Amino acid sequence: MQSLKDAGYDLLPLLSFNAATIDTRFGKAEDFRRRMESIAGKAALLTLTDAEPIGPKKLCDLLVVSPCTGNTLGKLAAGIYDTPVTLAVKSQLRANRPVLLGVSTNDALSGSAKSIAYLLNVRNIFFIPMALDAPLEKPRSIVCRFERTIEATDAALRGEQLPLLD
Repeated sequence: MQSLKDAGYDLLPLLSFNAATIDTRFGKAEDFRRRMESIAGKAALLTLTDAEPIGPKKLCDLLVVSPCTGNTLGKLAAGIYDTPVTLAVKSQLRANRPVLLGVSTNDALSGSAKSIAYLLNVRNIFFIPMALDAPLEKPRSIVCRFERTIEATDAALRGEQLPLLD
């Protein structure tokens, strides 16, 4: 988020229910939400009601979901829109506007592979280039190249997909 802000993008933070409430080994949910809000300079969208107007009101030129977990990929591929993030994606696509996914999941080349393959064929869905996370320790794990987010953002806004694999 900070690199996008530094590049001049106006940001609107959005969190799933889990991201907004569950503390993990990566940190406390409240700390992440506060940092996102600080970077964006506005309150995060946290509810289904908050997320639904994204498409109809054209609140985002591009919706970036990063990191995009296997769970979120699966829900999007199956048409399940029960979190603020998945509903925001549906709303954005309904308005014929682009979505950029930054895949980060340990099962990208196993359980989530079919969701990724399906979403590759959905109009207006783009991906941040990705690579194997730790090939020897986690041979099915993929992580997006976060450092390529701005490049992928610019491409998605032009309707272009960068090469998927680094």
